[in-house]
Amino acid sequence: MKKRALITGVTGQDGSYLAEFLIKKGYEVHGIVRRVALENQNHRLWRIKKIIKKINLHSGSMESYASIFKIFNKVKPHEFYHLAAQSYVDYSFQDEFSTLSSNISSTHYCLSAIKESGLNCKFYFAGSSEMFGKVKEIPQNENTPFHPRSPYGISKVAGFDLTRNYRESYGLHTSTGILFNHESERRGFEFVTRKISQAVAMIKLKKQKYLELGNLDAQRDWGYAPEYIQAMWLMLQQKKPDDYVVGTGQTYSIKYFVENAFDIVGLNYQKYVKINKIYFRPAEVELLIADYSKIQKKIGWKPKTGVEKIIEKMVVNDLEILKN
Repeated sequence: MKKRALITGVTGQDGSYLAEFLIKKGYEVHGIVRRVALENQNHRLWRIKKIIKKINLHSGSMESYASIFKIFNKVKPHEFYHLAAQSYVDYSFQDEFSTLSSNISSTHYCLSAIKESGLNCKFYFAGSSEMFGKVKEIPQNENTPFHPRSPYGISKVAGFDLTRNYRESYGLHTSTGILFNHESERRGFEFVTRKISQAVAMIKLKKQKYLELGNLDAQRDWGYAPEYIQAMWLMLQQKKPDDYVVGTGQTYSIKYFVENAFDIVGLNYQKYVKINKIYFRPAEVELLIADYSKIQKKIGWKPKTGVEKIIEKMVVNDLEILKN
């Protein structure tokens, strides 16, 4: 019998890679999408276009418990990956109410659906390094205290606590992956890394003159998204549920990312980058770096792709898209 997996956020960067990964593993893959996505597939389903005939899409709302419960009981999944969220940090400052309400409630609805159904289903929650925020120690591991600095980070801490509470209170197999920044050619255009790679391609092709950015000194631990998908899956293959930090243990500044991106196309970033204070966060997260020793020791996962290669993949991909 095929294993069944249900994915929220299946149309996003991580969801699309996870769907492909699970199909290759022989899973029957189901995804929850908004009705509007089914009505505008070219715009909203572009990441899963190549596999759309191999997955089962269910129209539903992450803000409706009835909707999630109905889909869950229809699919009866063996594994449930909750990746959907309002995940753009800057936007979470602009609309903190919907970010908190949507992200926290959707996680609660997914967990409750498993509990109330009585089905033996393993659950994965997509945590974030933004949970650490104003870091208490460097690098950050599973025992580092959380001090989130954005509504998004706060919502992820709440989701983490909910996931742990359902594990401890009801004996459910629930795990959280505290994933540090992970990028790819499928990154959303609103995120700074994709904003950079696309702008570099546009400037190289003389379709754009400048790139406006905020704090170039902020540092992040960047990994390659397809590799982080395997970490998610491995967590749910363990006998005992647990929480794991997933990252590279290497940190680089936004400036480093920008400089390398422009180097790929033979341009000096200093001629094209302008600092605009509107892109500064009200409360910045300065230094995030992962201690992934636990997942390496217990599960055997470790990162493979360095940041320079990730930047190259993204810039080359955006050049090809614009040329075509």
